[in-house]
Amino acid sequence: MGAPLHIRYLGRLPYHQAWELQKTLVDQRLAGDIPDTLLLLEHDPVITLGRSGKRDSLLVDGDELSRRGIELVHSDRGGDITWHGPGQIIGYAILDLRDGHRDVRRFVQGLEQTVIDTCAEHGLTAERLDGAPGVWLRDAPWGDRKVAAIGARFTRWITHHGFALNVNPNLEGFRLIVPCGLHGKAVTSLEAELGHKVPMGAVMERLAHHFARVFEREVG
Repeated sequence: MGAPLHIRYLGRLPYHQAWELQKTLVDQRLAGDIPDTLLLLEHDPVITLGRSGKRDSLLVDGDELSRRGIELVHSDRGGDITWHGPGQIIGYAILDLRDGHRDVRRFVQGLEQTVIDTCAEHGLTAERLDGAPGVWLRDAPWGDRKVAAIGARFTRWITHHGFALNVNPNLEGFRLIVPCGLHGKAVTSLEAELGHKVPMGAVMERLAHHFARVFEREVG
């Protein structure tokens, strides 16, 4: 059996509230007060700039963001720029990697694999794309379409932040940015690809299942 994993379903939260919660959980995990934890939630509309984020990847000014009710946040996660909002499942992973698994690439690949396996259950072949972080759909003739973003951070080998999988968000939010700083790449969602309703709760449950399996944790 693997190490215990606690899954928390948090509903819809503002970005800053979830960010502060992660910081608290990281401190608790460092102290050994909680087990490894996966947070699954949605965010209010927000655009976040990661540590390698470039302001010129934002295509509108602050007044336009305010008019649309979208917050702009400079985050401590890895990666460039992305949009979060309702209809997108956020997975924040608080894992202790101090015991023999101090491998950033392996962790990021595990997040990607969690999303890839969840997409496969819905009949979609998702994969990694060299030089472009995240999870992508690549079948012809539609070209490369990004279905999930990845962005992580490590504090003394406790992970936080994680993945964002587009289930049924308003994809217009991505038109306000150059997603992850990659020009000419489209963004998609499970429902846009499948052409029918996809229940958010069911997708969250499958993400939790695959996350536990990929990272060899026991949900409890």
